Amino acid sequence: MENISISNNQKLLKYSVIVIFASILLTISAKIKIPFYPVPMTMQTFVVLLLGMSLGYKMALASVIVYLLEGLLGLPVFSNSPEKGFGLAYFTGPTMGYLIGFLFAAFFSGYLNFKTNILFIFSKLVFSVFFIYFFGVIWLGILIGFDKPIFKLGVAPFIYAELFKILLLTFLANQIIRIRKVI
Repeated sequence: MENISISNNQKLLKYSVIVIFASILLTISAKIKIPFYPVPMTMQTFVVLLLGMSLGYKMALASVIVYLLEGLLGLPVFSNSPEKGFGLAYFTGPTMGYLIGFLFAAFFSGYLNFKTNILFIFSKLVFSVFFIYFFGVIWLGILIGFDKPIFKLGVAPFIYAELFKILLLTFLANQIIRIRKVI
């Protein structure tokens, strides 16, 4: 009985370390800005999808939840923190919907089967990332009003960067999925 307990403790420790490392990777991806047209690109959505594909939906969700909790607690993990605020004040700003969408994207990118052809992999990633922009636009509309051009403000500037990241993940999918088998 004692050996089972040690094994479960070791698994818990292993998964905890992976989740914390993943939340750190998500933080790093939020801080790096890559010049791109028409707006600079961060790699947050790339990492959210990568976590789902490589860790599976449970650990990817746990990683995103830890990341969001770190931000809510005031750690400067979000893209424009500390410049644009900390904690709840930042979280409830214009990016809250996108951050909530990370949860859904992590879930679907980890839950959906990616062992198919390249067209299906691409489609599944587009489906997964859709939720980031869906919740982002809804929250943006609540904040600034649905009479404003929320699609033009909250989605259009990011389409090219998102397509680039999704294509990159599509072509790396077979290698990424191998990580899940090791974990």
